[in-house]
Amino acid sequence: MSSMSGAEAPQATTTPLVLPISRSLFWLGGTALLALLVYYFIGIDQGAVSIFGNDAHVHEFVHDGRHFLGFPCH
Repeated sequence: MSSMSGAEAPQATTTPLVLPISRSLFWLGGTALLALLVYYFIGIDQGAVSIFGNDAHVHEFVHDGRHFLGFPCH
């Protein structure tokens, strides 16, 4: 019967993710811009006063979601 009493299991080491401040600001700005666009299309775009003119496709696409989130639209 052989035993491996002298051998140890290899230890996993972790290294922290270092993100430069410039790259962090890029991701933060992009996320904020995306959040504002989503907020506009779900909460503000009414179709009649849309940035796309009188096109109500975006409004109709998010219509039920607007009511679910508490945004009035009628």
